Amino acid sequence: MNDAGAGSATPGSPATTGRGTPARGMDSGNLAGILDVHARTRAGHTALVFHDREWTYEDFAREVRRHARHLVDTGVRAGDLVGVSLEDSPRTLFVLFALARIGAMSLPMDARWSEVERTRLVAFFKPRLVLSDSPIAPVDRETVMRVDPAWDAAVMAAQDDAPLASGPDLPLLVSLSSGTTGRPTGPMVTHERMFARFMSQTVSLTFNAYDRFMTATPLYFGGGRTFSLSQIVLGSTLVLCPPPYSPEALAAEIARTRANGVFLVPTLLRRLLDLPEEVQASFRGLRLLISSGSPLHRHEREQVRAKITPNYYEYYASTEGGGVSVLPPQDQEIRPESVGRPSFRVEVEIVGPDHRPLPAGETGMVRYRGPGVADSFFRDPEASATAFRDGWFYPGDLGALDADGYLTLRGRAKDMINRGGVNIYPQEIEQTLQGMEEVAEACVFPLPHAELGEEVCAALVLRDGDGVDDLKARCRAELASYKVPSRWFVMESLPKNSGGKVVKAEVARIAAQG
Repeated sequence: MNDAGAGSATPGSPATTGRGTPARGMDSGNLAGILDVHARTRAGHTALVFHDREWTYEDFAREVRRHARHLVDTGVRAGDLVGVSLEDSPRTLFVLFALARIGAMSLPMDARWSEVERTRLVAFFKPRLVLSDSPIAPVDRETVMRVDPAWDAAVMAAQDDAPLASGPDLPLLVSLSSGTTGRPTGPMVTHERMFARFMSQTVSLTFNAYDRFMTATPLYFGGGRTFSLSQIVLGSTLVLCPPPYSPEALAAEIARTRANGVFLVPTLLRRLLDLPEEVQASFRGLRLLISSGSPLHRHEREQVRAKITPNYYEYYASTEGGGVSVLPPQDQEIRPESVGRPSFRVEVEIVGPDHRPLPAGETGMVRYRGPGVADSFFRDPEASATAFRDGWFYPGDLGALDADGYLTLRGRAKDMINRGGVNIYPQEIEQTLQGMEEVAEACVFPLPHAELGEEVCAALVLRDGDGVDDLKARCRAELASYKVPSRWFVMESLPKNSGGKVVKAEVARIAAQG
């Protein structure tokens, strides 16, 4: 992103060119600068659709500049960390781009968090202030800036002349790792690294500036937020459709807005498979259907391509690294258990305990690197020393690469079950269970065992009935005896985090209680 003509401005200073004049657009190294370019070259093109309202790129850029000016007028400066605890709406996007414009760092926070969760996060990261449009009580109430009608009036009255910060390694946001428990962790991602992620998405997922792309997840969720920002930077049309909604309502919104691409979490995709054919028909014209958060199982992918749209992409990604690998539709037949090959400009390796690469086909620790991958956790050197090593990020996933470079995940290293000294990968068992029609969702986890150390347990959400005898028999036919769960739990639903991932620790806690 740093253009050759971008001068030597210090980080967070107003952008200048080599001629001493203010830099414009992407010369600044600031993602928000592209909005000024779009406002000139795509002024009338629709940037954002939300319910019955639309904003052109001229409108969008003006909103961002006004929000940025108001933030500056209230004392926010380049380098400040600002919590963003807002409901999913266009305002959230305006604020994220406005903070980026002035060189401040965003700390996205889930507006649905409890007071305890917010307090813990604020105490650890110590943001200069927290923007909130709902009641909130962090450690220091003076930290909160209310985003309410008075805020909106001040933004409307503000000038749209906020300066554009620039400089190498300009910080953009601190994004919390999915499923954060205990001590919060998250990387600080720079503008340049985020731009590298956007370019990787564009190449690997075939985005273009003529798409009408819908994000249908919370903006706190890293995938939904990143795809939303990238569509605006790319110059396409973003359709914002945050939950809650029914699958039928989502189908109607896709038809109404003429969206040709959509990002969904696996949980919702599974619900779409049970819709009537006439409702599923709304999705068949999609050019892109992308899912991330946790991989779908082989038979689920087949059903998605057959019932929803053939243009389904599996996307393995992380908060720390952005997109890691992509499994496009044409590869799902030949590598049905894989999560694809590395995304554009991303390197993936499988290594052993000595951090040396393993031969093709062997299971080990996944690590990856690339221009969009963060290099540390924000203000957490202890966690950084474990996860970041020699330029590589270790996400804690187990996997294997085949001779053609396709990555297959085996689960989380911390979730691996040690049964009597034998390592068992839960994901293999989950894939077997998910291949059974009666099973809507499956989670395999360990519980303590006096003799074996750990025993294999399975929690299931069933489509019909509550019997598991037939499922046990089929597991015995398809798996080695030591992999067959010894304890079975039928649940109405599995606890999930905001990204749609099953929280195994909570499943195990519920199971252990009875």
